[in-house]
Amino acid sequence: MYNSQNIPGGTENLSAITKSDDSRGQFGLYGGVYVPDALAPVIDDIAKAYARYKNDPEFQAELAYYLKNYVGRESPLFFAANLTKNLGGAKIYLKREDLNHLGAHKVNNTIGQCLLARRMGKTKIIAETGAGQHGVATAATAALLGMDCTVYMGALDVERQHLNVERMRMLGAKVVAVSTGGAGLKEAVDEALNAWVADPEIFYVIGSAVGPHPFPVMVRDFQSVIGNETRRQILEAEQRLPDYCIACVGGGSNSIGMFHPFFKDTDVKLIGVEPGGRGSGLGEHAAPLNFGNPDVLHGSFSYVLHDENGEVAPVHSISAGLDYPGVGPEHSFLKDRGRAEYVLASDAEALEAFQTLCRTEGIIPALESSHAIAYATKLAPTLGKDQIVVVCLSGRGDKDMAQVLELLKA
Repeated sequence: MYNSQNIPGGTENLSAITKSDDSRGQFGLYGGVYVPDALAPVIDDIAKAYARYKNDPEFQAELAYYLKNYVGRESPLFFAANLTKNLGGAKIYLKREDLNHLGAHKVNNTIGQCLLARRMGKTKIIAETGAGQHGVATAATAALLGMDCTVYMGALDVERQHLNVERMRMLGAKVVAVSTGGAGLKEAVDEALNAWVADPEIFYVIGSAVGPHPFPVMVRDFQSVIGNETRRQILEAEQRLPDYCIACVGGGSNSIGMFHPFFKDTDVKLIGVEPGGRGSGLGEHAAPLNFGNPDVLHGSFSYVLHDENGEVAPVHSISAGLDYPGVGPEHSFLKDRGRAEYVLASDAEALEAFQTLCRTEGIIPALESSHAIAYATKLAPTLGKDQIVVVCLSGRGDKDMAQVLELLKA
């Protein structure tokens, strides 16, 4: 459906990093709008609506009401004293997005997008989901606002995230299992986009900071509540900013939400943790910022994983929410500019971190978040005791328990 032709400036100029322009959805050379003609006016309408309402006092007041009274914000910033002591290095704080209603950061974004859809007169929404948390959040928000909801999910993810599938159905959503290709998150996005082309009157609630403009900007803005709260909370707790902010990266919504409020604070190091999976070979990981190349995927220009024929590569991660072959365009910009560093955590490291946090702090993290915890447990012992690391705990691990138990038996 999408292709990489007519990339502005040509691929030979990719080393030239320019500033970002939110109004056009450009993050240096990344971002933009690459969609079929049928969707162009629909995308334009959404961009105009978001530009109109993003600073509207009534819209922001309604968003703030639901974030406080429905989502349960603000989420705590928790000093992980036991983990800090065991590791013997920097202080580790956890931004507890797992304590939000529904158990993840995803609802911050679904509330914002569905409120925008309602102002646009939309009554039907669709979404894609990997681990199911975005699907659950969209289904719940649709129920709250009286909207019809359909969620597309890879058949493989339907199997390993069965609890979230049932939660979506209980909330009134229709769940469509997608069995094409790798039957994962990419294929779920493909089918959701096909449905959108077939019926442009619906509203597609994209779950991560990916896709055509204005979605990467819009999702980042709605998720920036994470970083804004963290900034205020760490100043209150420590009277200074952290030395490191760490978050997992699939498409990149929790991480861009954590990072954005710290962009100008250059002493704060931003670290995104991609899923290193089983190794560096094709189909063994889902780490486009480490192994990919710039290309167009799902409507925007960003880093993408390719196979030897130049096709979008198969991916793998222990975490259903991270097995995506692309990444948000703003992350690509931050990588090339050098403002953020993107590292790897393997399946085994994530599983070990999952157990470590359970046993030291009594917190069961999502497997997605466990990737960030895994890197933090390696980094903290190399730092001084006066240094501070903040980790975005993007979700809780209830949904992953059956999978983890099976993995531990193997």
